[in-house]
Amino acid sequence: MISYRATDDLLKSAEITYDNMRSYYAHHSVDWEQAKILEQIQDLDNWDILLNGELIGVLRLSFDSDGCYLRDLQISASFQNRGIGAQALHESVRLARNLAATKLSLKVFKISPAYHLYKRQRFSVVSEDEKFYYMELKIT
Repeated sequence: MISYRATDDLLKSAEITYDNMRSYYAHHSVDWEQAKILEQIQDLDNWDILLNGELIGVLRLSFDSDGCYLRDLQISASFQNRGIGAQALHESVRLARNLAATKLSLKVFKISPAYHLYKRQRFSVVSEDEKFYYMELKIT
């Protein structure tokens, strides 16, 4: 069973992100390391994704007057392609709706297979640059 809890170990959370994103950082020559990720996530709304009580992923949100921003959704590699990411997106919409957000925005590397997940979940590309698609979902 999938469940969510407020993150209780930001270092472990940053490790999951670093492990998943390392190849994208290398591909784009982005100089990120786990300590930098930890610094960047301190002020976000951080959630652990659990499968039967085991930490398998992270969900990070931020909120402003424009709505909710999905800053990070990471599922550990051995648990990917099981529908957990789609469930986590539904949870992020629920959390955004609870705070009266009218849209959920994100950016995703163009080379990331997660792009296809977001498209299947009805996110639309609103702009792009050489590295990223910027996407959003209207929340009703």
